Amino acid sequence: MSEKMITIVQLYSHDMNIYGDWGNVLTIMRRLEWHGYTPRLVEYNPGDAFPSEADIIIGGGGQDAGQDKIQADLQKISKTLHALADDNTPMLVICGLYQMFGKFFKTQDGHIIEGISLLDIETHAGSERLTGNIVTRSHLFGELIGYENHSGQTFLGNNVQPLGRVIKGAGNNGQDDSEGACFKNVIGSYLHGSVLPKNPALADHLIEKAVIRKYGEFTPTVIDDRFAELARAVALKRPR
Repeated sequence: MSEKMITIVQLYSHDMNIYGDWGNVLTIMRRLEWHGYTPRLVEYNPGDAFPSEADIIIGGGGQDAGQDKIQADLQKISKTLHALADDNTPMLVICGLYQMFGKFFKTQDGHIIEGISLLDIETHAGSERLTGNIVTRSHLFGELIGYENHSGQTFLGNNVQPLGRVIKGAGNNGQDDSEGACFKNVIGSYLHGSVLPKNPALADHLIEKAVIRKYGEFTPTVIDDRFAELARAVALKRPR
């Protein structure tokens, strides 16, 4: 194993880890190994001490109940997450945590789940659930393929850029063709699937940013992504 270690912090693995989002962590760990680094996984859940090292942060989706459960704890670590983002730590947050990295999520009954305002977004519960296969085009990563399943409609503010533009699917809100949000090295998205196994360019982007931040340079290994490409080809042919 390489002496060069990269620490992955998985946020709220007990409550915000549905629709296959655990696969994002597994993908990062395996691709780190292929690139010649030693992955170290730390799971962070409510009440834990936040790890002293965090090179990549990954969080997934959850039900409204899960968001309520972690809300207070997320506020407690908000300053730490903001400081890490300002220091260019790469982060990937999906669905529920994507919403909570924004200003707020307003539920159907008017209940406000406060976010940490790391991303300039706000989310309102919609009357329609946006579900199905989704394809977006990103200027950084080309076609991003995934599966969306959310009733929240997210709207971007001026201080974020969309991760991609919808080719097939609904995206952030089904209205403005945006999907996800990017700020510094923080990426939020509604793409489940999980998203990273079928989108290795996105996975390697997170790894590259983490390695350069910690070690100053990154020389990637050429990885045989034939199975990822086959999975992408199949997913592209699937109906909405």
